[in-house]
Parts: sequence; structure tokens; C-alpha cells
Amino acid sequence: MATVLPVQYDFLLKRFNTFGIEAKAKAYLPVTSADMLSHAKSDDFLARLPRLVLGGGSNLLLTEDFPGLVLHMQMTGVQVTGEDETAVYVKAAAGENWHGFVQWTLQQGFGGLENLSLIPGNVGAAPIQNIGAYGVELKDCFHSLTAFDFNTGNVFTLDNAGCRFGYRDSIFKHELRENAAILDVTFALPKNWQANTQYGELAQELATQGISAPTARQVSDAVIAIRTRKLPDPAVVGNAGSFFKNPIVTKAVRDALLERHPQLVSYPQADGSYKLAAGWLIDQCGWKGKTRGAAGVYEKQALVLVNRGGATGKDIVGLAVAIQEDVMAKFGVKLEPEPVFV
Repeated sequence: MATVLPVQYDFLLKRFNTFGIEAKAKAYLPVTSADMLSHAKSDDFLARLPRLVLGGGSNLLLTEDFPGLVLHMQMTGVQVTGEDETAVYVKAAAGENWHGFVQWTLQQGFGGLENLSLIPGNVGAAPIQNIGAYGVELKDCFHSLTAFDFNTGNVFTLDNAGCRFGYRDSIFKHELRENAAILDVTFALPKNWQANTQYGELAQELATQGISAPTARQVSDAVIAIRTRKLPDPAVVGNAGSFFKNPIVTKAVRDALLERHPQLVSYPQADGSYKLAAGWLIDQCGWKGKTRGAAGVYEKQALVLVNRGGATGKDIVGLAVAIQEDVMAKFGVKLEPEPVFV
């Protein structure tokens, strides 16, 4: 007897993207097991549709209705899977809320993910973006993941090297972009934990609180305080967090910019290049707090684009393009969006 999947048609996606964009999916399937993905792959009608794997919808910009099948990953569960001399291994299902998972690790006494507190989204989407904040990236504590292969119908495993992590990048944005769905992620959380407070804003927050040797919990609390002050809550104002990547430039380019703009904010990288603060570049072009139609730039952080109410995906794209053009004209630097455009 064939398995009946709980597919819904002409499904409204507004509640499932943090920008709050009104768009519809031709078909929508809440996924609670790998078996459901297998059944969807073997269904003649569903298998022919374009696919969109959806997590928390926090790194997504819907520019129009989606003419295919949205697979909404909703598996849950967190468990300690083992340990060795250096680390404790913790596995979380793809549908787990990222911040909730980070807080769970801290409750167990495990450090390593505290700098990534309050990042919106789900665990399964985190490796795709190689999420990062305050001097730490997901890859720093990543061990492995399992994923479903839509081409073969098999479940496969990737380690850190196999994911090809880069700055806000991974193999899931390239070869595996439409060919795989992450099922769960395992992290190696260090037993010999040391606080990473090199990021200036975080160090300043801890110093203001009079904390010189912070615990992992205190680092997390400081990160939460900073993010709460400067970033809008998606439940209140539609947004996808940082909209643009911080551009990486050569030392020569950075030095030339610094000569013309002595206040330029930049950070040296291990390979000798420099990361520029995209928010500063946008702010210098006068965009902070500006509104264009129903889309705008957040008043407290120029890196965040917001839906002021009723904005379409195309409204957000139009605003983003205008910002890119101004930054290119003033600084000769190209800004790349972080969210995936669909």
C-alpha cells in the first residue's frame, strides 16, 4: 500500500520566512523523517517538481511564488553521541531551532557555540551558510552531518573537509544546492574550552559588565545583549539578519581605501587579505534608516534590510540593488547578498 504524504497545495509561506514575504508554494510537505523524503522522491508527480528545502526561513528571500515542492524540515531531537579526550559529540536534528540548541549545549555545560547565540534559523540550515558571528564560525566546532541525496535516494555523511566550508559558504551552495537535504548535524564541543573574545564589540560588552574571565554562559549572554540591541526581532519586523556579506579585499585595495577614507572599518585575515565592514560602507552612503516603498534599512544597523509592512521580494531586491550600486560608486567594492534568492 502506497504511503500517503500530507502534501498541501497552494500553500502560503508568509509564516515560514522571517522577511514575512507573502508568497505561495505550489506544494508543501512538512518533513519529519528521511523516509518521507524517499516517498516524495518516488512519487511521480512530486518528483517532477522543482524542490526547495526549507528550514527556519531566516536566510531566504522569496522573490515570487514558488512553482514547486517546498520540503519543510521539521525533524527534532538532540543527543550526546560520544566523547573522546578532546571533545564531547552532540547531534541535533535539522528541524531544531538553532538558538534553542545552543542554549541546550550551555545548560549541559558544553562550550564552543556560545558566540553563535541568537542567530535565527534551524540547525539543518546552519552548515549551508557556515553561519558565523563574533569571531566564530560553525566550522570551528563542526564534526559531521548526514543528508539525503535526491539523486540516489541514499543517506550520506560528510565531514568538515567534505563540506568545503568558506566564508558564509559550503558545498550546499554549489554542487549539492538542489540535490541534498541535511537531516542532522554533529558537533565536536571542546573539553578544553577557552573563551573567544577577540571580537572588539564582544570584548567591550564583557568589559562593560566587569567580566575579565567569562564563562561560556557569560559570553552567550553578552552576545545576546549585543544582538538584541542592534538587530530587529523577525517576529516584530520582517528581516533576514545581515543582508550582505562583509567583502574581502586585498591589502592594496584596503590601503587605497583607507587613504581616501581614514575611518574605514576593516579586519585583517589570516591570508593577508582584509574584511571590510559592509554595514559601515552602507552607512557612509547614507542608507541607514532609509525607506524605499515598503522596504527599508534598519535604523540601528545598516547591514539589515527590513520589510516595513507589505513589501514583496522584488521590493527588497530593488532596495538591495540600489545599495550595491551606491557602495560600488563610492568605494569600488561589490557587496554580495547573504540570503538565498528564490
